[in-house]
Amino acid sequence: MNNFNDFLPGGEVAPDRWVTATHLFETPHEETAAERWERALLLFEAKDYTGAARLLTDVVAEHPDQSGPRMLLARAYFHSAQLRRAEEELRVIVDRDPVDHYAHLMLGRTLERQSRHDEAAPWLRLAAAFAGEAVPAE
Repeated sequence: MNNFNDFLPGGEVAPDRWVTATHLFETPHEETAAERWERALLLFEAKDYTGAARLLTDVVAEHPDQSGPRMLLARAYFHSAQLRRAEEELRVIVDRDPVDHYAHLMLGRTLERQSRHDEAAPWLRLAAAFAGEAVPAE
């Protein structure tokens, strides 16, 4: 509950302030995966990607078969420049769902940001094909 009085630089209320405030009136309990997921979404929307990743790591560990938290974790890693971690999560998603065009796109972009353009190209072509876009010839 240390963030009850936190504000963003522009003076707006910190996104998880209200989630924390609601706990003031409850009996203490261990936060559930669903509550951590909800808080992670708020942090992600507020562009606190590192904070979101911290929460999502536990959610993914508890529920490894859920693709939503894993994708948000990969996106949080991507936006916080933890590109190797993003790549690891995206490869798991692509292995489980080989036609998820967004996972292919994110994996391609992640590889591009690591200057691994030759590795990124096939993932980006697959993403375009799965999205129904014209795929440029090599």
